[in-house]
Amino acid sequence: MTKVGIGQDSHRFDSDKNKSLVLGGVKISETGGLKANSDGDVVIHSLCNALSSAIGGDSLGTWADKMCLEEGIKDSSRYLKDVFNKIKILNLSITNISISVEAKTPRLSLKIIDEIKNNLSKLLEINVNQIGITFTSGEGLTAFGRGKGIQVFSIVSLGRIH
Repeated sequence: MTKVGIGQDSHRFDSDKNKSLVLGGVKISETGGLKANSDGDVVIHSLCNALSSAIGGDSLGTWADKMCLEEGIKDSSRYLKDVFNKIKILNLSITNISISVEAKTPRLSLKIIDEIKNNLSKLLEINVNQIGITFTSGEGLTAFGRGKGIQVFSIVSLGRIH
């Protein structure tokens, strides 16, 4: 049995230029973060939505807002661990992840993309080669391609552990 989930998230850049930009649990820069109650990690937020969707769950905000607003947990990696634990309880494993990022900035090097993939693979207990990440500016056709924020789509496939 295979389960598939799709997730999306987007955030605009924060007017507070001192907020760090975090993508996939990796601090990309000390400035230029995204507007959010949490760390604004759109990569992890999109991935949480995809994983939750694959197991018939709800949107990130329905459960992570409590963690963020009531418990003060701002690190999105904790939200990812929460949904991943639900997957493990169901005796499922992640077989593949595809992440597509649309943004004018930042332009990420292959080294940074590898750091993101390595971090996600550790958090989700999978091999790096089970994660694909692509970036596009969308030719400036959307607000994200014009530099107003970042949008991410994620697709995941899960399989039963034998």
